[in-house]
Parts: sequence; C-alpha cells; structure tokens
Amino acid sequence: QVQLLESGGGLVQAGGSLRLSCAASGRTFSNYAMGWFRQAPGKEREFVSIIAWNGINTHYAESVKGRFTVSRDNAKNTVYLQMNSLKPEDTAVYYCAAGWSASSIQYWGQGTQVTVSS
Repeated sequence: QVQLLESGGGLVQAGGSLRLSCAASGRTFSNYAMGWFRQAPGKEREFVSIIAWNGINTHYAESVKGRFTVSRDNAKNTVYLQMNSLKPEDTAVYYCAAGWSASSIQYWGQGTQVTVSS
C-alpha cells in the first residue's frame, strides 16, 4: 500500500515557476514508477510526466516538454515536478500517482491546485 500527499501548488503569474512535491508512505515506493497527471476544469484528467523506479527514464507530455522536469529521491520517498515557464493553460489540479506505467496506475494522491494567471 502506498499513500501519496502532494504539496507545492499555488497561484503564480504566467512565466513563473513552481515545484510540486509528492511524499509517499510505504516501504515499496522505490518499486513503482511515479507519475504526474492534471485535470483542468471541465476536462478529463491527462498525463503530464512519469519517472521510472530508478529515476533514469522519464517521459513527458508534448505540452510540457522542455518546461517541466520530473525527479525523484527514493531515500526520501519523494517525487518532484519542477514547472518553469508556466502558462495559463497549465492551470489544473495536479495529481501524483504510483504504478507500473502511465496506463497502469495503482495509487493516486488527492491533488494540489496550480493556478497560472495571465
């Protein structure tokens, strides 16, 4: 069992930066790929980024590639999402997730709101 708690969301102006953190509880954190998803008002939840259990392999949605960076610290049971050059269209609730792949998520966090003003 893995429990996930996101933090770091907030209000930022366009062009600004935020860093999201996701703290995981449970002994098996390092076994899982860790992902970030987001859901904007009136839209379906969408994939943002994922990082493999070893922290080496990463994958990003085209809409955030070059602006967002995912990383993890298995010693701290924490995964991060550094978001730079934020745009109003990045406004959404951001969810941390743990699983075997982006299409096989086992656990979800409760989400943290990110609002980017123009």
